[in-house]
Amino acid sequence: MAFGLLKRLKTPGATTTGASDSGATSSVDVDNTAAVAEAELEAFQVEHKWDPNIPQESIDKVQEALKEHDVEKTVAIEVNLLEEDSPYPEVRAAVRNYDEECPANTLRAWVLGMLWTTIGSAVNMLFSLRNPSIALTPVVTLLLSYPFAMPRRKFKTFGYTWTLNNGPFNMKEHTLVVIMANASFGGTFAYSTDVLLAQQVYYKQNFGWGYQLCLTLTCQMLGLGLAGLTRRWLVEPAAMIWPSNLITTTMFETIHTRKTPEGLQQSGWKIGRYKWFLIVMCGIFVWQWFPLWIAPFLATFTFVCWAAPNNVVVNQIFGGQTGLSLIPITFDWSVITAFIYSPLVYPFHAIANTLIGVIIFTIITSLGIHYTGALYSEYLPMSTGGSFDRFGDAYNVSKILTPEFTLDPVKYAAYSPLFLSTTFAMAYGLSFAACLAIIVHVALYHGKDIMARLRASRHEGADIHQKMMLKYPQAPMWWYLASSIIFLAMALTTCLYWDTHLTWWAFIVCMLIPIVFYLPVGIVQATTNVQIGLNVITEFIIGYMQPGRPLAMMMFKMYGYITCQQGLYFTQDIKLAHYMKVPQRVTFWAQFVAVVWSCFVQIAVLNWALGSIEGVCEPDQSSNYTCPNAHVFFTASIIWGVIGPARIFGAGGIYNCMSYFFILGLLTPIVIYLLARHFPKSPLKYINTAIIFGGTGYIPQLQHPGWWTEFNYITSAALDSGTIICILVIFFALQLPNKVSPPKWWGGFGGGFMDNVDWNGTPQKVVVNGTFGPATWA
Repeated sequence: MAFGLLKRLKTPGATTTGASDSGATSSVDVDNTAAVAEAELEAFQVEHKWDPNIPQESIDKVQEALKEHDVEKTVAIEVNLLEEDSPYPEVRAAVRNYDEECPANTLRAWVLGMLWTTIGSAVNMLFSLRNPSIALTPVVTLLLSYPFAMPRRKFKTFGYTWTLNNGPFNMKEHTLVVIMANASFGGTFAYSTDVLLAQQVYYKQNFGWGYQLCLTLTCQMLGLGLAGLTRRWLVEPAAMIWPSNLITTTMFETIHTRKTPEGLQQSGWKIGRYKWFLIVMCGIFVWQWFPLWIAPFLATFTFVCWAAPNNVVVNQIFGGQTGLSLIPITFDWSVITAFIYSPLVYPFHAIANTLIGVIIFTIITSLGIHYTGALYSEYLPMSTGGSFDRFGDAYNVSKILTPEFTLDPVKYAAYSPLFLSTTFAMAYGLSFAACLAIIVHVALYHGKDIMARLRASRHEGADIHQKMMLKYPQAPMWWYLASSIIFLAMALTTCLYWDTHLTWWAFIVCMLIPIVFYLPVGIVQATTNVQIGLNVITEFIIGYMQPGRPLAMMMFKMYGYITCQQGLYFTQDIKLAHYMKVPQRVTFWAQFVAVVWSCFVQIAVLNWALGSIEGVCEPDQSSNYTCPNAHVFFTASIIWGVIGPARIFGAGGIYNCMSYFFILGLLTPIVIYLLARHFPKSPLKYINTAIIFGGTGYIPQLQHPGWWTEFNYITSAALDSGTIICILVIFFALQLPNKVSPPKWWGGFGGGFMDNVDWNGTPQKVVVNGTFGPATWA
């Protein structure tokens, strides 16, 4: 289009043969194409007005070209921004701007994909029952599926000779294998298995294999329909970057091409990306032995607490276990990625918004609450995820239950209300605010674009990657709609046929939650890499809707929360296929088949473990198969399903003040939006209140443009890969056989670095033969 005109503009004397009025025709072509380019740049300027990922330099160039009405400059900028590559530097650095003609839907890809789906699902399910646990990740699949694809052995079946290797293992095949792995065990294991374990182990309910399969299939598959039906908003637009995918695309490029990137001329480095990847991966593999096994004090380097081990205030402010960790130093990559994945992936504005939230709420507000004695915080640790009674001990839910696992009001009144640590209570308030803030923020900043894309065709506003994907047939909408209807009907049947205590109308409300939140949560995640979870809001809603029903609470939370989360795994992988030019129809069936098969695998492994491992889920199980996740899930079902949010956050509840965060989440985005419109040149356009309320803390990295362009994502991939390999080796070679103990010294497990107030969780005031809290509660 404009690219052809640009070449003509730069070639004086170019003529059109076979036409006497070629000069006039060329003039018309120039005017028409310049007008098209100008219109596209004007649309680009409007569309990306609030886009925090577009470099300000690009916006300035567009504005300058439109202001000057310079034809050549306008066309050149339009070609550079929209025709030749993605307008986003991070995408340019990680995704190739051409489509390689090679097959994705091969027998080899399917065999490898199903093999890794089986292995990953089985291993993650089995070891989720163990403490400490271990999980295979799609990174392992990405690394190991490449060498496994190389053998050239031929097979003979019924006289027919065939082979899995008909040529070099290409990137599209590799992508399909990783997509199947990520869809099936990217979230480690099926969330429904926690519900099943809590039911069988604690509630003594075993409804059989039929119920288990229906529950797991619906839990894992309901999100697929949402992923497909929202492609025009979350996959096709260039603005939906999905930053975590860029690590994967960079690894594909590095493993398959091993070429020296052009960016080396800018960075001045003499090392190619593949060699750099191997160096960093091997280096972090060796290093991780220290924080993971030899010297665990490096994982949370709280040197201030070691200097004053018995000072409660110092340990509460600087401690990394039950304190605020005001100086957050760690030398363990697994600690960093356990909470935020790789910090090298996040855009700077996402990091900045999170830091704002950390400073205002996690530090300043929490310190204010804790050291004024509000919410009885002086009797509790500063920061922990546990719950406490009025004696200062861990809350014992067995003391408030009837034999039918319902609340006994007399026992509850005699025992204790529930108490939370300062930051844990604050986390609930921030979750309340984030859930409303994300709806309001997306409505204000993306509402017009959402409506415009509802009416637009796939061709309108297409970037280079979308244009290349247009040649492949789209996965029909009815495939995803049919999937939604089938699994929705199965889920409702599961809830009503078996005694789950979840009513039909509560199930409908439950399904409305992911439907309403899917686009807002997806847009924020696609542009910032931060996902706002729905676990708290689902617990809150069902606790008010159907109080005193812990089983219903578990079902409601599972469907309301996981449908959105699992669906976004599907969407993220559809975008990965989009980047790697894997046809949509192949992607649909790869996700569908892999996840359905993984559900059968996980249920089979779960039942085998419950029937074959002696003492499984018992606290003193000899091989540590104690089912820690099931215990946490059971406790949460009691707190939210039996005690209920009304007694905790309602009128008269100890933490009623946290309910005001709903108002904060509703109004803050509106105020910021109005200020940003009034001051369009200010940094206010980068403020995202949903991330301020719902993000987690991390420190921004410094970026050298030349180095970052070529090495940022491959460095992140290498750090992740080396760390997970080290964890797997330590687990299977040392921890699982339980024959080798880590070194015993001051910095080792159980050493002197743990002998302080931070590790002991000591509060400011210790209850001695007494109680704290309100005089009465109900």
